Amino acid sequence: MTRAPRVLLAGGGSAGHVSPLLATAAQIAEQSPEAEILVLGTADGLEADLVPAAGLELATIEKVPFPRRPNGAALRFPGRFSGTLRRVRALMEERGTDVVVGFGGYVCPPAYLAAARSRVPLVVHEANRRPGLANRLGARRAAAVLTAFPGSTLPGARRIGMPMREGIAHLDRAAHRAGARERLGLDLERPALLVTGGSLGAQRLNEQVSAAAQDVLDAGGQILHVTGRGKTAGLQERPGYRVLEYVSAMEDAYAAVDLALTRSGAGTVSELTAVGLPSVLVPLPIGNGEQALNGEDVVAAGGALMVPDAQLDAAYLREQVLPLLLDRDRLSTMAEAARGFGITDAAEVLAEIVISAARRA
Repeated sequence: MTRAPRVLLAGGGSAGHVSPLLATAAQIAEQSPEAEILVLGTADGLEADLVPAAGLELATIEKVPFPRRPNGAALRFPGRFSGTLRRVRALMEERGTDVVVGFGGYVCPPAYLAAARSRVPLVVHEANRRPGLANRLGARRAAAVLTAFPGSTLPGARRIGMPMREGIAHLDRAAHRAGARERLGLDLERPALLVTGGSLGAQRLNEQVSAAAQDVLDAGGQILHVTGRGKTAGLQERPGYRVLEYVSAMEDAYAAVDLALTRSGAGTVSELTAVGLPSVLVPLPIGNGEQALNGEDVVAAGGALMVPDAQLDAAYLREQVLPLLLDRDRLSTMAEAARGFGITDAAEVLAEIVISAARRA
């Protein structure tokens, strides 16, 4: 009899790594209930809370970032990294790991090298159009390289989309609209704008939307403003302008609104297109420009608009976003374009690939 697949899922630090990891784990458990799943992360990333909360076992290792300049940390790096690599290899041998799946982040390089040295198949999933250092390293030895967006520079990459929670991936916005609006305290008839900068919030979005909120209300619209933890100071809630720090069920937010104003993180863009929600994307102006890249294809497909962070102000909201919110025909066309770009079965497909690799091993 074939024994249960033993899977090591590596990734952490940010929601962009943890969320697809958890969605994939759920699908692996669905398709192969006997599978043994272990998550590799750190003690101080989001995974420290989210992985145990999902009922999964978490093994933690030290976060050892690659040095970017010659200093004391660079001198200590070889010894620290070697120790972490030994820890991961010992963990894999102890568990009899059949396949390693990496989603990027600090924990992935030692997992990828341990897989190579132990001759364990490796599957890599890259969320962003522009891949990170860890996945550029892993893709060289991977049995399968999967991406959320087309046009990846990783060798042998195949686009399958972004693994996401089933409640979002298979959301019927129209069917859930009335219930979601009631739960979130929104009017059933007025067009609604969702504003969110993710779990950490986006100060520029918060400030400029607050400044233009009354114009939206006066024109007959309403706003669901998700500010991020601890970011509600100075934002005055009033009828038609709901201000929340956090929404635990984002499928409710997506179902309740007609248009979204958001950052363009890989997870957000993938979710918006999967559910067919038109959007105005405001890429984060720092980093290596991956947020702008993440949104380019959706904009080209007609499912979103994009505005640079520096150009998003109250005037832009009044002159560009508000007319769009009130234009049902244009929103309908954008929704179809977004849905055409989106992929809803990435978690299922990735789980199948992982289980197959484990069984071959």
